[in-house]
Amino acid sequence: MLRTTIPLGRVAGIRVGAHWSALVTLGLFTYLLGRSLTDIHGNSVAVWLVAVTGAIGLFASLLSHELAHSIIARRSGTRVEAVVLWLLGGVSELGDEPKNPRSDLRIAMAGPLTSFVLGAAFLGVAALVGALVSGPVPAMLGWLAAMNLILAVFNLLPGAPLDGGRVLRALVWRHTGDRLRASTIAAYSGQILGTGLLILGGAELLLVGDGGGLWLMLLGWFLYSAANRELAAAGLRHRLGDTRIRDVMTEHPLSVPVDWSVADLLRSHIVHTDHRVFPVIDQAGRPIGELAWSDLTALPAAARETTAVQRVARPLPPTARVSGEEPLAIVASQVVLRPDFDVIAVIDPHGRLIGVVTATDLTLAVQRSALGLPTHRPERYPPPNTAL
Repeated sequence: MLRTTIPLGRVAGIRVGAHWSALVTLGLFTYLLGRSLTDIHGNSVAVWLVAVTGAIGLFASLLSHELAHSIIARRSGTRVEAVVLWLLGGVSELGDEPKNPRSDLRIAMAGPLTSFVLGAAFLGVAALVGALVSGPVPAMLGWLAAMNLILAVFNLLPGAPLDGGRVLRALVWRHTGDRLRASTIAAYSGQILGTGLLILGGAELLLVGDGGGLWLMLLGWFLYSAANRELAAAGLRHRLGDTRIRDVMTEHPLSVPVDWSVADLLRSHIVHTDHRVFPVIDQAGRPIGELAWSDLTALPAAARETTAVQRVARPLPPTARVSGEEPLAIVASQVVLRPDFDVIAVIDPHGRLIGVVTATDLTLAVQRSALGLPTHRPERYPPPNTAL
């Protein structure tokens, strides 16, 4: 998941934000459109203002595309975390997977259909404005129409994680009844598509010398990498099945109060345990950060009394703060857990810490599942078998 760095508020109750890399794309589109408009209408402040407006309009179109996915997902009973704009467009971050093929298909098609409608609308407005006035504005509207239509067509290419890959998954899922097979086919298709774009971009860069080849190569690399992650996540969901976070979490975990100093921590009973990473909690017992022993090694001994735990603790990502009812496979596919460094904090309905899941817990659950053993944490060890 992308971490939002520029909050943009909420639309239809859905949290919207932008990653800093979106600013790079906004500047690039402004430059490309501005260069195109100056070739025809001359170089002027007005032309560049129109170019900026066009680039912002394109990002508004991308946002509409992703909001369409999210709104339909929420109406289908799928939890939506946020919509985030970034370097290569936008992404709808869903908290869980669609419940059935029909929902999967509806969610996937919502974005391209929205882009097609926007493309047709911009085309009509461009024609109307062009009949009334001349200048860069009709050209900018025409460019927005073309970009929305390209966005719709490209997203319908049949490979995960594109919308077309979701459509392919939904159709195979409905035809076979096998969700794992459908997800695997869509992911393999995404790998092929990503490889094709990498080759095409490289050929364009080497044979034609066009810098656009770099963009194709970047897009191909992203698609291939994302397809690999989807393939791994599909296998993980299959192995873990209906296992919930509560089945593998450590209850009543050791935690570090936020108002402690590092010296307080080193004088506490925590140092006599074999735990290596701990959640940091506020006065109400809510997890707000995570702290590993490795976070403290660079701190000089003389600074331990005056250094608050909060200064050395790392912020807890929103995706690493979950309820016990969350499917383990979904959470594991969204959170990167580094051994002895990261932790998933399990919270109650009031946001208070009730358990943790570490990389070791996750690995153990996957291994036990692969052996056909229960993935849940046993309440107690069974007595040894003493029979001869």
